[in-house]
Amino acid sequence: MGLPAEINQRDLRLRSKDIMDAVERGESFTVTRDGRPMGQLLPLRRRFVTRAQFAAASTTAAVIDPDRLRADVADDLDLDLDDPYAR
Repeated sequence: MGLPAEINQRDLRLRSKDIMDAVERGESFTVTRDGRPMGQLLPLRRRFVTRAQFAAASTTAAVIDPDRLRADVADDLDLDLDDPYAR
């Protein structure tokens, strides 16, 4: 993997669709202003988890007691709200 291609601020403004399409394909760019690097456009690296990986990771997850969760939420929130339209 080489250095990212340089594009100037004007190119980014005028060719943004083409440049973003290239980023979507995996290309990276260094954006310059007056010849000085100002920032980088990099593709997001998405990591997908298989169903088996998710299931394996879930075996060590905490067990949630729905009644206790409901009680904790009720303690933290004012659930007795007044109806603003009540007469």
